[in-house]
Amino acid sequence: MNIHSNQPTGPDPRVQRQVEQQAGVAPSGPGGGTLFSEPVLVVNQKAKLIELTNEYKVMDQQGNQLGSVVEVGQGFLRKVVRFLSDWDQYLTHKLEIRDAHGQPVLRLTRPAKIFKSRVIVTRPDGQQVGEIVQQNVFGKINFAINADGRQIGAIKAENWRAWNFAIVDHEENEVARITKTWEGLAKTVFTTADNYVLQIHYQLPEPLLSLVVATALTVDTALKQDARGIG
Repeated sequence: MNIHSNQPTGPDPRVQRQVEQQAGVAPSGPGGGTLFSEPVLVVNQKAKLIELTNEYKVMDQQGNQLGSVVEVGQGFLRKVVRFLSDWDQYLTHKLEIRDAHGQPVLRLTRPAKIFKSRVIVTRPDGQQVGEIVQQNVFGKINFAINADGRQIGAIKAENWRAWNFAIVDHEENEVARITKTWEGLAKTVFTTADNYVLQIHYQLPEPLLSLVVATALTVDTALKQDARGIG
């Protein structure tokens, strides 16, 4: 079942509590109403007892839906593998980030891997934006944000379980933060839903902005699944 981005949405007090109380992000002024112009993005994976397809709803800090993230290119056999084993985390993943009208704005490919992840980010026309490359396997996981053959930033897990991440620019200044928010022990244990809040501290230049948004909106597949697989 896919997310229908054109469904009407409005302010949601549950999302507001998630942002302010769980993530500790103070309310800020309104942004531009798109995935690339809001200071706070909320990523809530749909709660499913069995995770067969990655799909997420993306909202602003008030709970208004701005877009979605959907895993694409998954056939029946691939879903069987995901259901029966943990091997799916080592296979290639392809995701689309879509705007509120359901149109793709970014495409991500995480090639098959054993230990270290690499995520390739492109525009819908195939133009490459950059890459997110895992730097280490043990300890606090770090990822380099690369574009045009150079590192323009990094994603740094704040603990070995990789729940929260600080995102820095090439001068090590924090430009954004990803915080995992919890919905209660029972829901966490019995479902695979992960919820995150992205706070962007100021309007970022391209291509860093697109790569930060891509990282935050796909943190579960691109980054977090390693912690699930190893931990």
